[in-house]
Amino acid sequence: MPEKEMLQKNIEEFSRLQRYMKLSEKDSPAYAEMKERYIELKVILTASGINLTELDRIKE
Repeated sequence: MPEKEMLQKNIEEFSRLQRYMKLSEKDSPAYAEMKERYIELKVILTASGINLTELDRIKE
């Protein structure tokens, strides 16, 4: 998969995941799992040079 497509996929997943996190209780097991993926995606996107200032709505 080309790098541009991979970045787009990760950005879309990051945004979708944040919407799900906002709908979940912070003390739920589901939220804990989503937070792990949120951190992974945040690291991937940051390492790829993506500025998350506008994209990151959770800010954890």
